[in-house]
Amino acid sequence: MVAAATCRHDPRRRALLRGRVRAEPALRPPWALEESAFVDACIGCQACVEACPEAVLSPGAGQLPVFDPARGECTFCARCVDACRDSAFRPATERPWTLQAHIADRCLTHARIVCASCRDACGEAAIRFPVTSAVPVPVVAADRCTGCGACVAGCPAGAITLQSAPLEAVADV
Repeated sequence: MVAAATCRHDPRRRALLRGRVRAEPALRPPWALEESAFVDACIGCQACVEACPEAVLSPGAGQLPVFDPARGECTFCARCVDACRDSAFRPATERPWTLQAHIADRCLTHARIVCASCRDACGEAAIRFPVTSAVPVPVVAADRCTGCGACVAGCPAGAITLQSAPLEAVADV
């Protein structure tokens, strides 16, 4: 007689097998419509990608444009908005997005290694290093961070991501 095996059910594994894994939301270009409206409006023509002088936009899933801060910073020139003929963007007179820098615990300063690459890359002076220990840890000033991504590419530990923040917390461009 075979003993019944004890099997622990992990719903995440089943979701993976069924192709229902929740992916991180794509970082869309500045001034992109809300995700579902953007996906409906954008035909993936790549006009915005080609118009970007900083080359920080690239084709993503379904040929829809994504912002890749690892490639550099967005200068908010609005050429992507001007290039779009599909009404997939809001007017460039509005705030471009609600993205802000988030620094994870894998930042080198948490390992007591002095690094200020993020601060040096930030043209808005949104990253500060208050002296609270022998090796100061970076803090993002929400009222100054525009979410441009300059700090992301400059981080040697890959500890910085851009995440959505409440609209009232985002700095004006």
